[in-house]
Amino acid sequence: MFVGREAELRSLEGLYARAAQGFQMLVVYGRRRVGKTALLQRFSAGKPTLFFAAQQQADVDNLRDFTRVVAGHYDLPQTMPPFPTWEDAFEFLAKRAAGEHLVFVFDEFPYAAEANPVLPSALQIAIDHSFLQTDCLMILCGSNQGFMEGKVLGEKSPLYGRRTAQLKLQPFDYLDAARMLPDCTPQERVSYYAAFGGTPYYLGALDGSATFEQNVSRLFFEGTGLMYGEPTMLLRQELRDPSTYSSVLRAIAGGATRANTIADQAHVQTSSITAYLRNLCELGIVERVVPHGEAVRSKKSIYRVADPAFAFWFRFVAPFATAVEAGLGGQVATRVLVDQRRADYEGHIFERVCQQWVVRQAQAGTLPLMVTTVDSWWGTDPVARETCDVDVVAADDFGKKDVLVGECKWRESFDESDALKTLQRRAPLVGDYERRWYYVFSKWPVGKASRRKAGAATDVRFVSAADLYDA
Repeated sequence: MFVGREAELRSLEGLYARAAQGFQMLVVYGRRRVGKTALLQRFSAGKPTLFFAAQQQADVDNLRDFTRVVAGHYDLPQTMPPFPTWEDAFEFLAKRAAGEHLVFVFDEFPYAAEANPVLPSALQIAIDHSFLQTDCLMILCGSNQGFMEGKVLGEKSPLYGRRTAQLKLQPFDYLDAARMLPDCTPQERVSYYAAFGGTPYYLGALDGSATFEQNVSRLFFEGTGLMYGEPTMLLRQELRDPSTYSSVLRAIAGGATRANTIADQAHVQTSSITAYLRNLCELGIVERVVPHGEAVRSKKSIYRVADPAFAFWFRFVAPFATAVEAGLGGQVATRVLVDQRRADYEGHIFERVCQQWVVRQAQAGTLPLMVTTVDSWWGTDPVARETCDVDVVAADDFGKKDVLVGECKWRESFDESDALKTLQRRAPLVGDYERRWYYVFSKWPVGKASRRKAGAATDVRFVSAADLYDA
């Protein structure tokens, strides 16, 4: 099932149109399983396309496979001899593409470059001397983000300056992820997002005829389940010393948020923890966040697992790996799925979902204010003399005139009036804004009494999970 990616497809179409007036080179990269190949296949459908996917194999084998793809595209004999070098291969292709509005996709480029380190230089020469005279859209794609950013986009790369566009593909947000769950209730969609995140490959593994509990048990808590080995496998593919990274992630997922605390719980030297955290942030698995209004380098920053699938795995699966290996995963899953800690965890993910909804609404122009930042705030309430937080802060920080503050309640029931009063009391803590709007987000629609109390107030809005998915 292919859903979403409308903005990315529009950008690709725009590049293809510009390639009709001259060569274009796009670099596409992003974490494994995020849907890069599916996107490029969707875009290239119906266009003259030469699509080659390198493999982790010897250079001679990749050249042989490339020869076969070229022969197939140009209806040449499959018995044609393999290109002896990449220089020869690219020269041949550039000549053939001279009169063609061609899409040339080189998927998993890092695999081929690792087998032959001079490949980027060979491609650079081919671009400068041959492809620039064509109407070709060349797309280099790869999952090794460090390689793509350093050896393709980096200023020390032979290919530096050749690309005309780049696209770092991210997982789906909550709403696009929900498009792969058409038969689920809004509450189930939040639960699925909290467990599987927005990676299309993971969502595609769900059984539509099974319950949420059954899908989680099968995919996370069985030794053969896709998600059981997925996080550790990705770490092994992307990073050196995956066991240490696993310990770091387990510490963060377990509640450690400060670098020193993470280092202590993961048994990593404090002097080394920054490098581990930086690498995880670059992969999009971890993120560093600061309270609204704080400088980027604020000492109040914290770390959290950004990808819900990784957060869920390291929070609820990793501690019970021995039991899963012993065939007791079903019993573990039963316990985890009814544990209050899972409900609390979903509540934190619900806050992120609500922030994403605010971003969507801002993009659509349906909010009562212009928004330039969406985040959250935490700190000390000097009046109540306690630490507190505001789950959603959306502000126009050009002039600091308007702000939207939100409280998120992922509960079966709560005191709705009290939640609104608390939000109104804490709102000034996020900054000195002239106008404020108050949004209360909830798992279920609030009662009629609460809506009546809000009355004609134009600065208050109640948003339920169902409203979040009401497109």
